[in-house]
Amino acid sequence: MFERLEGERKPAVRRFPSRRCILNGLLLLMAASVSGGRANSIARSGEAPEARALAYLAREVPRWSRDNRCFSCHNNGDATRAILAAKADRSLPPEILAETLAFLSQPDRWEKNGVDAAFSDKRLARIQFASALSAAVKAGRIEGEGALRLAADLVAKDQDGDGSWSIDESVPVGSPATYGPPLATAMAIGVLQKDGLSRHGEVIDQAKKWMRARPLLNMNDAASLMMALMDEPPSDRALRDGAMDLLRRGQNPDGGWGPFARSASEPFDTALALIALKTSPNSPELEGRISRGRAYLIANQAADGSWRETTRPAGGESYAQRLSTAGWATIALLATRPPGPIKATAPAGP
Repeated sequence: MFERLEGERKPAVRRFPSRRCILNGLLLLMAASVSGGRANSIARSGEAPEARALAYLAREVPRWSRDNRCFSCHNNGDATRAILAAKADRSLPPEILAETLAFLSQPDRWEKNGVDAAFSDKRLARIQFASALSAAVKAGRIEGEGALRLAADLVAKDQDGDGSWSIDESVPVGSPATYGPPLATAMAIGVLQKDGLSRHGEVIDQAKKWMRARPLLNMNDAASLMMALMDEPPSDRALRDGAMDLLRRGQNPDGGWGPFARSASEPFDTALALIALKTSPNSPELEGRISRGRAYLIANQAADGSWRETTRPAGGESYAQRLSTAGWATIALLATRPPGPIKATAPAGP
């Protein structure tokens, strides 16, 4: 389902592509909040937080397409990417992603997604689906490079004249399911780089030029810059150092990060900061910050393995943002966890 999540900008208004998706989305949100017995069976004593998160996502990812007859950026994009990040884990049944992978492997189907996309941002959807497809190719779940090549071409065509992907510019900082220009551009760069510099070198160069020129105003800016320039030459050292300094100053006493320095910690902003910090050379000081960030995410994980959704403004209710928040938080925990098997629990229920 292509969404712009209008309600994130205007809390009094919730606009989705179809009435059926509104009803089913509300039912899914209600089910997530009242399924105490089922959630408790997943959150077993002593189980790793990554395992609980994966069990939650494994239940939710296939549910959306089954109940709504469409594929969503949050379930089949961000959340799917998180499951694929745990490619070494074999305890989750492979059929969980069967329908999603079949959809992702055919980028020409992304435009015909079974819903009225009047309020959709298809450029954002292409970045999210292409990122999940790239993760699937890396994990060996989709064979061949043809699908990724087509997806990368679709993403490249959406680049603006200034080098960015100007998505959801109406808010000062992006959210889990709507990204915002810096994160959207960083994610687009990641997709294009995996497809090959020889095919998209000019597009990537323009995108990185835009990233270098953009002032660092918030944690999203800093983390996105570090992700976009993680493989760059020493000439970018000062830019990365500036972004790192902002993340250092933005970490709260509880170990988490908010969208701005001294703003309350949020799961998504913490996850994004942790992912960015892992792109830097390791050090005792960095290990300490990552450890405190992990502790914040673990302390704020719900019994069913999810997290409270990060919304702009804070405190909103959104199933899309909840799933994407859980996806980003899971990716951050997987990226920063000690080596060893995860042993995720198979999802309970249908």
